[in-house]
Amino acid sequence: MDKTTKTLHTIDGGVFMEQITSAAARVIVAIIPIVGIVMGSVVVFFYLLWNHRRRTLLIKAGHYNRPDFNLLLFSLFAGLLLSSVGLTLTVFLAIVAGFTYGLLGGIIPLSIGIGLLVYYGIRRGDKAR
Repeated sequence: MDKTTKTLHTIDGGVFMEQITSAAARVIVAIIPIVGIVMGSVVVFFYLLWNHRRRTLLIKAGHYNRPDFNLLLFSLFAGLLLSSVGLTLTVFLAIVAGFTYGLLGGIIPLSIGIGLLVYYGIRRGDKAR
């Protein structure tokens, strides 16, 4: 027989929630994320394996076309996105928490976005010549 524990969680002296847990429930709750991560990893593994085999067969058959990737356009898009998210987070965290280490949560994406925009500006200038 497993033991059942009963705990009361209180907020400001009032009863907030009554929770009844058993050992079996705790084990199940601990196993669910592990199974999810393992199953997700298996799906990603087989996707990568089958995609590799498909590309290999296309290359052998002579039907493979290399996909085009525009690094300049990607750096512009990612730079704008990261800069706007980083600026929003920086302003919000500065207002809410003040100038603490938590502000790095906004400064880091802001600086990465600015770096990508600078890269875009430099490369675009090279292409214009």
